[in-house]
Amino acid sequence: MRRSSLQGDACPVARALDEIGDWWSLLIVRNATQGMSRFGEFQASLGIAKNILAARLRTLVEQGVLEHQAEGEGGQARAYLLTEKGRSLFPVLVALRQWGEAHSKSHGSPDLALVERATGRPVRRMQVLSADGLPLELADTTLARTTAQPAAGAHARFKPARKATRSARPRGRIEDKI
Repeated sequence: MRRSSLQGDACPVARALDEIGDWWSLLIVRNATQGMSRFGEFQASLGIAKNILAARLRTLVEQGVLEHQAEGEGGQARAYLLTEKGRSLFPVLVALRQWGEAHSKSHGSPDLALVERATGRPVRRMQVLSADGLPLELADTTLARTTAQPAAGAHARFKPARKATRSARPRGRIEDKI
């Protein structure tokens, strides 16, 4: 069964998921952030069928998340390298990792900690911050429509998509697609 494209969807989350595809794709990107670049490395690490891996790699290249380069003598081997678009998925992977550490149990092997390379200290938990740098929770946010495209370096002005009916701070409701 072929899935529908979400590229034209108004929701940026839906459009992003349309580009990334599925769990295999995010796991491939995760492995690429850890230095893997060859088909065989991805296949051995993930235990994914070769045809599925080939399809996911092809899609990630087509979407501009990975690029492939010829490697070695004669250029027979291909390396799959993260593009800037692919590297920009790093915060998404960190957020998923931290969510998994908090909400899913490890089965057998110990978890590896994400640490800062220079110091060896654990990476701080990610937070959603206001424009002023203050931590925000779901109840502190709502979706708003932009009124104009900002000039370079300027901030967009937003107006709420809908007024909250019960209070100025909706508690956990999502009023539109995120």
